Amino acid sequence: MTFQVGEKVIYPNHGLGVVERIEEKTIQGMTCGFYMLRMVSNDTTVLVPVENADGVGLRRAVGCEEITRLFTKLGDGKIDNHQNWKGRFKDNSDKMRTGSLYDVVDVLKSLTFLSKSKSLSFREKRMLDRAKFLVVSELSEVCQEPTAAVEDKVDRALERCLAAKTRAAARAAAPPAVAAAVAAPKSVKTATASAVRRAARA
Repeated sequence: MTFQVGEKVIYPNHGLGVVERIEEKTIQGMTCGFYMLRMVSNDTTVLVPVENADGVGLRRAVGCEEITRLFTKLGDGKIDNHQNWKGRFKDNSDKMRTGSLYDVVDVLKSLTFLSKSKSLSFREKRMLDRAKFLVVSELSEVCQEPTAAVEDKVDRALERCLAAKTRAAARAAAPPAVAAAVAAPKSVKTATASAVRRAARA
């Protein structure tokens, strides 16, 4: 994948940047091309070798057509829940390095869910903050909406996700008859309740 001067790109774990220049530099006797990125969040400059752009996960921002899919994923209730700290941290770190916003969303959901039941370690808290920043900043850029408005939408989607996860966990832990009642449509529950009341009056 190649990029042009002026293009907005996503650099994994760093966020949104703009290609300011493409230039050649000689380092240790070797000459190669570099993308000079100006990172939007802190106005710093990053050099990425042109030949290694794919290797580091440099990519264009998601398209407008992906916004609905991303918010659906944010609120779908599907959360990876690793019990082992080392395994969880490694998996999440690997996802953060892929550059995929979908992988970052997975990390955001997983650590948000975990933070509701226990205190996160310093490293996981920092990863959670970074994941949320990456999701909000990219969606804000794509949607052309203020950061605060996008963060509010992300928070509401996460609330739906945690509620769906909690309901699923309750169904899994309940006896079969209770789980069926919890999962039943509202109309079925109402009819069942009415039948119970009629039987009590008989």
